[in-house]
Amino acid sequence: MDIVFCGTPEFAVPTLQRLMETSGFNVRLVVTQPDRPRGRGMEVAISPVKRYALENKIPVVQPEAIKNNQDFQKQLAALHPQAIVVVGYGRIIPQWMRELPPHGNINLHASLLPKYRGAAPVQWAIARGETVTGNTIMRIDAGLDTGDILRQEQVVIEPFDTAVTLAQRLAGRGAVLMGATMLALQAGKIAGRPQDNSRATFAPILQREDGRIDFSRMAIEIVNRMRGFQPWPGAFTSFRGKKLEITAAKTAAGGDLPPGVLRYADGRLLVGCGQRSTLEILELQPEGKKRISARDFANGARFTANDTLGEAPSPASAGRKR
Repeated sequence: MDIVFCGTPEFAVPTLQRLMETSGFNVRLVVTQPDRPRGRGMEVAISPVKRYALENKIPVVQPEAIKNNQDFQKQLAALHPQAIVVVGYGRIIPQWMRELPPHGNINLHASLLPKYRGAAPVQWAIARGETVTGNTIMRIDAGLDTGDILRQEQVVIEPFDTAVTLAQRLAGRGAVLMGATMLALQAGKIAGRPQDNSRATFAPILQREDGRIDFSRMAIEIVNRMRGFQPWPGAFTSFRGKKLEITAAKTAAGGDLPPGVLRYADGRLLVGCGQRSTLEILELQPEGKKRISARDFANGARFTANDTLGEAPSPASAGRKR
């Protein structure tokens, strides 16, 4: 089966590798996002998918736009691909591209669709306290992750998973699932089933403000969001008017503190959260400084009775879930 592969992030690499290593597939072309300046030095960096393709001598193309790109359309049409595999490409697939190959455009999505449609399914599944997620192989249509499902597989979210560790596991499992699905598709032994749109939930692209800690939430919600929003936007608040990153924390018994109020006792740094719950901060990073333990932070801060994290909510809003 001649295949065109579209993908950009590290998450997509295991699937590309699986297709390259599976007998019966011929990856004719890799399509990935253009090189972009990244990091503090704004040096131009290539995508993980492009790096793998170059290392394995697969032709690469990086169009700035694809919807009305006649040259790109002619290039793909000349290859006569039987399927286009899409994993984290980062662009909406236009109609001409969906209609080009006989088997359509086949996508790996890191959730059990129709749950968590959108750009950040791994992050939001953890942030919202899910204990099970998974991978879905679907055929792309005109909607946002609304296409017919070809195959699915559940994956357990472990208690200490972050978005980073879970994405790595989903990428590996998803690559195996994609390989098996494409073999079944090639043999004519698989048919799609429509999604139940009434059960759809959404996982929108993350914003910087998603990382701001709202201490009116329950402590377990805050911990789940910290785990889910790694490596970005992380979890941050303010202390004495300066930004403070919380890099490690857990729920704690007792405390009974109002939301946002700090207490340092017996070597533990506690902060009150919604519904009379308590968060124990283990590690943090003050603005412009290195990460330090909660104990070192407390020793240097010299807390007063009025110290809080973030903006203290009004009594009426304490414990209210938002």
